[in-house]
Amino acid sequence: MTKQTFIKGAMILLAAGVVNRILGFVPRIALPRVIGAEGVGLYQLCYPFLGVLLTLITGGIPVAVAKWVAEAESQGGGARVRQIFRTAMGLTVALGLIMTSVMLLSAKWITTRVLTDPRVYEAFLVMAPMLLLIGVSSVYRGYFQGKQNMIPTAQSQVVETVLRIAAQLTLAALLLPMGLQWAAAGAMMGTVLGEVASLLVMLHHARKDRLEHPRERDGLDMPAEGAALPLEPLPAGRAPVLRKLLRLSVPITGSRLVGSLSYLLESILTARSLAAAGIATGAATAQYGALQGMIIPLLLLPTALTYSLSVSLVPSLSAAAARGDRAAIHKRLHQSLRLALVSGAPFVVIMGLLAEPLCRILYDHAEIAPLLTLLAPVGIFIYLQGPLQAALQALDKPGTALLNTTIGAAVKLYLIVELASRPELGIYGAVIAISVNIVLVTLLHGISVLRISGFRMKLPDFVKVGAAMIIMGAACRWIMSHHPLSLEWLGLAAACTISALLYLALMAVMGIIDRHDLRRIPGIGRWF
Repeated sequence: MTKQTFIKGAMILLAAGVVNRILGFVPRIALPRVIGAEGVGLYQLCYPFLGVLLTLITGGIPVAVAKWVAEAESQGGGARVRQIFRTAMGLTVALGLIMTSVMLLSAKWITTRVLTDPRVYEAFLVMAPMLLLIGVSSVYRGYFQGKQNMIPTAQSQVVETVLRIAAQLTLAALLLPMGLQWAAAGAMMGTVLGEVASLLVMLHHARKDRLEHPRERDGLDMPAEGAALPLEPLPAGRAPVLRKLLRLSVPITGSRLVGSLSYLLESILTARSLAAAGIATGAATAQYGALQGMIIPLLLLPTALTYSLSVSLVPSLSAAAARGDRAAIHKRLHQSLRLALVSGAPFVVIMGLLAEPLCRILYDHAEIAPLLTLLAPVGIFIYLQGPLQAALQALDKPGTALLNTTIGAAVKLYLIVELASRPELGIYGAVIAISVNIVLVTLLHGISVLRISGFRMKLPDFVKVGAAMIIMGAACRWIMSHHPLSLEWLGLAAACTISALLYLALMAVMGIIDRHDLRRIPGIGRWF
């Protein structure tokens, strides 16, 4: 098995993430044109419940597996790795079967009593198999990430995205004559087929891993090269392993469950608050679909990098903490947060200043541009939040992340009820509430990491990035206003490209990035 360094592993996941984000915008752009904003709203209304149940099934198990496997690998525990994997898989499959049964039995009640639009029933039933599929895949991902091999995760993500896109659009178009609810169910069916493909890729890599490590498969330890720390005694039987796995994963599960429940309550409270503001059910569904199905995905585009950093950060920090290497912990935190800040900033500028042409060209819905303009400034907090939360989990402080997330969720839900129900605000009240939540949780995570590790970002870095954003924004607006091109999308592409190159040049001049950073980029790194 190929083991990668922190940066190389992050770059592999980044490459897959960029491909996924680019390809992922195909259905984001095409699906509203096929089934409309209301159909996208029906499709999106199902996801909060899926998120809650998936959190109960997987929750912190993949992170705990990655963390514990990384620690065992750094100390030479081959048999321990296999025992961790088998215990985690058994627990996940059992929970998956239970939650799938609960979901199928309660589908009618949930879609008619809890959700605001009973037309989601068909899509709700179709998505049931994803619970077990994603649960099993997540354990494999945690296992490979703990071994610091990000290739299986990257490949499975790309395969899932490609098949999902083709199946979503095809099935949604084929089922549209049967009604909007069946078109949404067809899009969900395409998502299920993508998860099947993702799991098959993971099973392929797992088979290769078993063939490459027969001694580990048979339960024999293989001391890691340079392992200096003694191994803890291997627990006898699965019960002690299960207890430790739960001790690691339960706080992480709690943190994610708060986020998932918050998302679920957000969808319910937003719809009900919009109704209280005098907005009809169909219009409210369309507004929520535009926010969650068009605006939020665009804002999350740069998280391809922050996700890859977060995934690579957990095993890397866990191994450093197991060695007691404080310098390595600070180095990894600085690398991940600096990359998140520098890479996310230009997206914030472009989405904030060019929201209207972006929404018109991508979605053919220019009227939703104010939502993007309002959310864009908090994007930088989203991009920093992922690595900060991963750091708390890797440093054995998942309970702190849970507390921070709970505080943010409570504030968000209160503000949704308070603001979205006002006729003069409507959906903008929900956007304000989401923005406050993002900023608050990120600041709380940052303060927690500072207290636990003593690490702090350099203030001059923020000042330099902020100055570069202002200059880039001015150039972007000038080019968009004065370009001689007849087609708007060409002018938009020119403004984004030229201003982004200017931003990169400013980053190099200010010393935020240098050729050593560029050399780490797979493929083109040798040019630097």
